Amino acid sequence: MNVILKNAKVIDAHSPFHNQQVDIKIKDGVLVEIAASIANDSEYQTVNLPNLHVSPGWFDSSVSFGEPGYEDRETIANGLQTAAKSGFTSVALQPNSNPVIDNQSQIYFVKNKAQNQATDLYPIGAFTKNAAGTDMAEMFDMQNAGAVAFGDYQKSTSNANLLKIGLQYVQDFDGLLIAFAQDKTIKGNGVVHEGIVSTTLGLKGIPPLAEEIEIARNLFLLEYTGGKLHIPTVSTAQSVALIKQAKAKGLHVTCSVAVHNLVLTDAILTEFDTRAKVMPPVRDEKHREALIQGVLDGTIDVITSDHNPLDIELKKMEFDVAQFGTIGLESAYVALQTVLPTEVIVKKLTAGKTIFKLENNTINTNQKANLSLFTPNGDGIFTKANILSKSKNSIFLNQPVKGKVYGIYNNKTLITNE
Repeated sequence: MNVILKNAKVIDAHSPFHNQQVDIKIKDGVLVEIAASIANDSEYQTVNLPNLHVSPGWFDSSVSFGEPGYEDRETIANGLQTAAKSGFTSVALQPNSNPVIDNQSQIYFVKNKAQNQATDLYPIGAFTKNAAGTDMAEMFDMQNAGAVAFGDYQKSTSNANLLKIGLQYVQDFDGLLIAFAQDKTIKGNGVVHEGIVSTTLGLKGIPPLAEEIEIARNLFLLEYTGGKLHIPTVSTAQSVALIKQAKAKGLHVTCSVAVHNLVLTDAILTEFDTRAKVMPPVRDEKHREALIQGVLDGTIDVITSDHNPLDIELKKMEFDVAQFGTIGLESAYVALQTVLPTEVIVKKLTAGKTIFKLENNTINTNQKANLSLFTPNGDGIFTKANILSKSKNSIFLNQPVKGKVYGIYNNKTLITNE
């Protein structure tokens, strides 16, 4: 599809057109002309959207779709369509399907399911077989099949020696290990952040220590072994401080934070709405502010939606037994706009490409057209009408949002919400 984007403000710190208002001509998936004004052409679709902003395509480092095995929650096809309309040109798929993505054939399966989509899918292989935390999966085979990293989704590796061996093993093929951090014995039966709100509501708390002690251990292991480690969805002030210290030492560690941990606090729990039951939990304002500062000072590398669709049967039940998780693709950008500057959002939604060794195009002539289309303007409320996923378990339901995603251009395809 050949397209001319009219009056687009470029948000790309690496582009010579950064912060300029330009027209962009795209032919056969390539940026062929960028200028102050480009004449309309009958062979090109003209896109003229209010206050259009264009950035390099966004990448989400943590999404779950369900397929194979949990297609009732979400399919790969609809999940990628949702991602496209939410502004994401690429996503990293978590291995928490049924069966778990822990071998070469499962990597091939999800990649084949994602063919001919506007949004690219990059599978994360499980670190251990069946994500059981006992035996290492065949990571080298999975990387050869297309896996971009390895980790057991929302499961910490209690066996420190297994993680140590894993960090040593992946260095042979420059693999990236993802280590979710939460000490199960300290978490216990906790379901929300341990603090005033949990005490007031009578809900069992998860102390920040459960995350921090595991991160400290994993960083010690990384210092011993070398290699690369990615710590997903950090949620506490001390976690940020520990990672900042490790980076200052020169350790090759990166980390992400979930959108909901940046935007919301445990004050949202007062209605006992299980859509707000997430892992790690949303914490109090002190931790939220530390996470924002970690994003601004560069300690936190990536922002993720941590999109996790779940059936109503897994969420609409007593708080203690409901499953952890929220969808997040549709709300990611518009929620972030309420707490962060646009340029920071774009930077943190694209930085993961470097960490996961993906192609990272800039907005310039003769570059591949891999673009997110959006506007920072406009205030609103996130409602069910904004949800594109099969599952509706959004923590942001009825929350204030700002801006709007128009869509993407990628793989010679324009996808818009208009």
